[in-house]
Amino acid sequence: MKQQNAVKRNIYMNSTTTQFKHVSYLWDDKKAAELAGDEIGLLVYRSNLLGADLRLTNYGGGNTSCKVISKDPLTGKEVEVMWVKGSGGDLGTMKRNGLAALYMDRLLALTNVYRGIEHEDEMVELFNHCIYDLASKAPSIDTPLHGFLPFKHIDHLHPDAAIAIAAAKDGKKITKDLFNGTIGWVEWQRPGFDLGLKLKACLDENPGIRGIMLGSHGLFTWGDTAYESYVNTLEVIERCAQYLEDNYGKKRPIFGGKKIESLSKEERIKKAAALAPILRGFCSNADRFASSASGTRKGGLMLGHFTDDERVLQFINSNDLDRLAPMGTSCPDHFLRTKISPLVLNLTPGEDVTDIKSVKEKIAPLFESYRAMYSVYYNSCKHANSPAMRDANPVIIIYPGVGMFSFAKDKQTTRVASEFYINAINVMRGAEAVSEYTSLPRQEAFNIEYWLLEEAKLQRMPKPKALSGRIALITGSAGGIGKAIAKKFAEEGACVVINDINEERLKGALEEFTKQFGKDTASSVLLDVTDSTTIEKAFTAAALAFGGVDIIVNNAGISISKAIAEHSVEDWDKLYNILVKGQFVVSKLGVEIMRKQNFGGDIINVVSKNSVVAGPNNSGYGSAKAAQAHLSRLLAAELGPDKIRVNIVNPDAVIADSNIWAGGWAEGRAKAYGITVEELPAYYAKRTLLNETILPEDIANACFAFVGGLLNKSTGNALNVDGGVASAFLR
Repeated sequence: MKQQNAVKRNIYMNSTTTQFKHVSYLWDDKKAAELAGDEIGLLVYRSNLLGADLRLTNYGGGNTSCKVISKDPLTGKEVEVMWVKGSGGDLGTMKRNGLAALYMDRLLALTNVYRGIEHEDEMVELFNHCIYDLASKAPSIDTPLHGFLPFKHIDHLHPDAAIAIAAAKDGKKITKDLFNGTIGWVEWQRPGFDLGLKLKACLDENPGIRGIMLGSHGLFTWGDTAYESYVNTLEVIERCAQYLEDNYGKKRPIFGGKKIESLSKEERIKKAAALAPILRGFCSNADRFASSASGTRKGGLMLGHFTDDERVLQFINSNDLDRLAPMGTSCPDHFLRTKISPLVLNLTPGEDVTDIKSVKEKIAPLFESYRAMYSVYYNSCKHANSPAMRDANPVIIIYPGVGMFSFAKDKQTTRVASEFYINAINVMRGAEAVSEYTSLPRQEAFNIEYWLLEEAKLQRMPKPKALSGRIALITGSAGGIGKAIAKKFAEEGACVVINDINEERLKGALEEFTKQFGKDTASSVLLDVTDSTTIEKAFTAAALAFGGVDIIVNNAGISISKAIAEHSVEDWDKLYNILVKGQFVVSKLGVEIMRKQNFGGDIINVVSKNSVVAGPNNSGYGSAKAAQAHLSRLLAAELGPDKIRVNIVNPDAVIADSNIWAGGWAEGRAKAYGITVEELPAYYAKRTLLNETILPEDIANACFAFVGGLLNKSTGNALNVDGGVASAFLR
């Protein structure tokens, strides 16, 4: 760091070091210099740095602001404008369009119409009368908290280290002693207009302080410049974290010491994968998924996440688990995502979880008890205008000795819920080290969870897509037809398990999906449909990544076109191993998971026109495809009582981006028809009734037709996607 910045240290501290042990100092002088004079640009830069370190704030949590002098577009006069992180979004990825800009004089004038804390929610709509930049983000509930503090740059974060002190029984005293009175204290209060007034009152009573600790909630810090605010924030959090570290294990063992030992990593993964689909069934209320009169499913499926992070294991294996877990979390950001409290399973680490019936019988009462507890919580805390009770199932599920599951409506939400509960664990560990942990009172927790403003946010969210909440495993999905199907399903809201036998192709496909859909839509795993071990690993990956599987598409295949005299036994075995045995084993293991979940599912087998048409030089491939088709019909008949539908898509002549043409198939078909390879595409198109070329996307659309919701009462069917080949018409 340049010497001038070593001198330009935060005005509140005498320290001249930028070395931190517990937080990351990421400020880059060169990048900051490029933004010199652009206070809003520096605000975005500072926000991104703060959001990049999850020890400073959690995903989507916290907000930052700056106040600048700008020209009023109507009067031309100079006015003070506050730019503050808008509603929603994440500091780590926020851009300029994620900010709200408000006239400061209008915002402060709202105190003239404020009718008191009972009416503070109505103030949110009045923020719109203060908007300076009409293209900016909607202001958040925290806007007045920044507005009523006079500082040019302000950071409001939710660092675990600070919240641990804020949630401690003696938090106020610890804060005063730790910072020698330079950090103020405001008792817990739900965020809003009135809390902003409380912050101003705290500052008025304690002029010269460098920040304010919010009881059970978080931290406010500030500075005259973006850099000073940034470093002040780091220094305060660093000091909190060091204080906690100095006290871990000093008063008593962390979390009261270890009660049980964890299983080995391999055993934890094995247990988690076996149990996740069962838990997903309970969290999705499997009994709600009976088909309605319209043929659509009731309710919504939950997606899962599993972690055996060392911080989680330390907590769930401890003597204090039974005392602390029911207390719930303190910070409202944590609570909104993790619910009132976790469910702790009554399974021992070494217990056999492969006996599905006995496991369900053992844990079913736990879920019934949790739902009853949640119902009592709702009914005892609700107000006359409270929204209706939402899903009563747990979000966080703890398996001592194994790890922690979370379940929510989409993968990002469940992953973030898991991360937030780890934040809560960090807070409990710190608070217990220096004092005694305290959680939000039940009524306060309810007021946050069922806040009408939060309900309004939920109502504004886009409607779920057709495949939202569903998990699809498509074999051979790193290219060709398989990748087209996976993309179609992802576009319609599904989570997909991409797989292939080619590692390089698989890596490229995952990168493509991540870029297009984000990191929470797809996972990847090597899978060879002739190797049952890799198939088992693929379903384990699906269970760990998303909680189970709902849709299986048997798409992986090869093609060999030879006259009977040239067709070897090795060719024959290869075709049947990949096409028939592969479909059989993948379906068999997939059905096991679907039965654990107990809300049905879909199997789609990508077969071929050749399953019903007898063409030349095609004895091995055509007969294997016919076997695939009949196996599909047999499974449809067997799995109907489980609400598992089995259907067939019959493509023909899918040339674009298809691996089927490798290995001599194109040459073999061209020879059979007496034409050249180059003439094949036109030949195939011309022989169809519609004179159309068939693309991978056409097959993907057909697969979606079976699983998209309109054909929930159809099973054992075949859908031809061949442009119209009369000889392939099903009879």
